[in-house]
Amino acid sequence: MTSRVLGLVRDQVLSHYFGASDAMDAYRVGFRFPNLFRDLFAEGAMSAAFVPTFTRHLAEAGKPSAWRLGNLLITTLIVVTGTIAVLGIVFAEPLATALAGKYSAVPGKLELTITLTRIMFPVLMLIAVAAAVMGMLNSLRHFFIPALSPAMFNVVTIAAAVLVVPFVIPGGARAEPGTLSLDDLRLPIIVIAVSTVIGGVAQVALQLPTLMREGFRVRPILDWNDPGLRRVLLLMGPGTLGLAATQLNVMVNMVLATGEGTGAQTWLDLAFRLMYLPIGLFGVSIATAVLPAISRHVVAHDTRASRDTTADGLALMLALNVPATVGLIVLSVPIVRVIFEHGQFLPRDTLATAAALRFYALGLVGYSVVRIASPIFYALGQNRTPVVVSVITVLVNAGLNIVLVDVMGYRGLALGTSIAALFNATVLFVLLRRALGGLNEGRLLSSFVRIVLASAVMGAVAILTDRWLSTVLPPPIPWQMLQVAADIGAAFGALAIAAWMLRVREFNDSMGMVLRRFRRRSQ
Repeated sequence: MTSRVLGLVRDQVLSHYFGASDAMDAYRVGFRFPNLFRDLFAEGAMSAAFVPTFTRHLAEAGKPSAWRLGNLLITTLIVVTGTIAVLGIVFAEPLATALAGKYSAVPGKLELTITLTRIMFPVLMLIAVAAAVMGMLNSLRHFFIPALSPAMFNVVTIAAAVLVVPFVIPGGARAEPGTLSLDDLRLPIIVIAVSTVIGGVAQVALQLPTLMREGFRVRPILDWNDPGLRRVLLLMGPGTLGLAATQLNVMVNMVLATGEGTGAQTWLDLAFRLMYLPIGLFGVSIATAVLPAISRHVVAHDTRASRDTTADGLALMLALNVPATVGLIVLSVPIVRVIFEHGQFLPRDTLATAAALRFYALGLVGYSVVRIASPIFYALGQNRTPVVVSVITVLVNAGLNIVLVDVMGYRGLALGTSIAALFNATVLFVLLRRALGGLNEGRLLSSFVRIVLASAVMGAVAILTDRWLSTVLPPPIPWQMLQVAADIGAAFGALAIAAWMLRVREFNDSMGMVLRRFRRRSQ
């Protein structure tokens, strides 16, 4: 949770200094390349393949065997991702030209994209190692430090933006909105790119002490014939595609967005960040808790427990993310305005980002289901299933976006991505139901209908509250913050009452989970 909130603060700070400018577009595209490879080879497929294998080693052979597997994976990741990073640096120019060539329409924008890509590609290797350490800590039931480690990445970037950028940007924090050129922002955005790499180092540094207290010692080992490593790599191969649908869809969006003018990439990225915040706050936590439990049930050949655990995770996810979907849609403009509309981020950027957010929010439940379902297939040993679904989803998304971008511009990219996410989730749900012999469908459907009704009540109250407050509160930022807080408070109150009246048990469970997380942080 800390990492996700700080990630939002990071985007807020960057928007303040850079707005939705050509420099910020270049940074986001430059970071997209290593970020894509990170999600393909590190945090996504690696976590799904490594956690069940590492858990099995702990249960069957003890810590020494698990430590050896961990060192094997870390060494292999350094070799593989380090090679990819070197190739990315060497071939940054043709890579950026192929995928963001339309940036050449703005003098210096493509060149800046290439420079930033070269600076940030090493982040891939650093985050790959951090993800491996995170997987080991999660298997050992350490969740707080691994969840906190990505926050270091954001803290370093925020510090660089606040402490360094004002001294290298013309006019500093008081620069007139909309007046800074690409040349003015070149050095400041390079500072941010360098801080991104330093943040990757910090992610690893935060986690290692906890793992070493468990007895782990870093020892470079490279043995391609090790059965445990081969199992992880075999699962990672198809898993790379199985968990990559969302990120590949974002890459398709990036390529198409480069032709939509200045700011389009930034608007889409900020909207996606806001949409993904509920997943980061709750969806990832649910998936992280479900995967080790499912892995243990699979080892014990307990199909019923696997089915019940999966159904519980899906029901809990619906109770959290259906209301979040409605809230993001009906309060998109005030939320974006109060978070981002400062400094170089202009009112037109607010409206553009809010428009993208509404369409992205439609796919929120889909993203959450995929986040839970895909790793379960790997735990079950059915690693080909999400691969096939992922490939089909990418093709569906590409086709939709190519059509919709001509009809709706950048907003069509957000809508196409959401439709593809829902398609991906639906197919995976049907196949997972078949694999587990059912998913307590009656209970899930009943819960879903009641959650939708409660969320509809919440949405209506949010709209009415926002419209009323807009007529009585003045426009300065403090009042806007009060308005959004009041909107959310009234909406949450309505949701709680409606959920109680409709007997939505998962709502109480989810609130209990949230309260327990806050209590742990306060102790």
